[in-house]
Amino acid sequence: MSPQMIDRLWQAFLDTLFMVGVSAGIAVLAGIPLALFLVTSGSGGIFAAPRTNRVVGTLVNGFRAVPFIVLLVALIPVTRLVVGTTIGVWAAIVPLAVSATPFFARIAEVSLREVDAGLIEAAQSIGCRRRHILVHVLLPEALPGIVGGFTITVVSMIGASAMAGAVGAGGLGDVAIRYGYQRFDTTVMMAVIAILIALVCLVQFAGDTAVRRLRAR
Repeated sequence: MSPQMIDRLWQAFLDTLFMVGVSAGIAVLAGIPLALFLVTSGSGGIFAAPRTNRVVGTLVNGFRAVPFIVLLVALIPVTRLVVGTTIGVWAAIVPLAVSATPFFARIAEVSLREVDAGLIEAAQSIGCRRRHILVHVLLPEALPGIVGGFTITVVSMIGASAMAGAVGAGGLGDVAIRYGYQRFDTTVMMAVIAILIALVCLVQFAGDTAVRRLRAR
């Protein structure tokens, strides 16, 4: 493999890290509040609003039902409006974040629903305000599950970022398509696959380690 190709692979690796990192940050910032809303606004919740809950839940399910490649194309006008372009790394961040947020929100919702209702009732009985229940009861108790769900989300985003490369988003997927598939260069294809596998394994290991430490506390 030529030095130029090694440089391309390195830059593509950095682009993938940037795409996934920024998108994952947006997914966390938007997904956790969304999950808290879905859990607490249902019937019997501490912020009960069943109708709004059903509307938001339907929207979340709608975005989750759309395949990423379809969402990538459908959001082109929004992407152009937000970042001013439809190609490149920044253009991939918008659909990646939109796709990952509802996915992560549902996973976090499952972890939040598994928190023992007795803890919430105990907090209410001693006069805790609702926002304190969110911050000091729900989130700490569900944190290991949320971190595990975030790990799953990041792994799926790595695959989606490679898919985005097929339509000019840059990153490892772009190198695999342009320099591997289109030029019939098996070496480049195998190198990209190896990098993606290593990246996924590293993310999964870090996530599993964090979950174990949180559960041990």
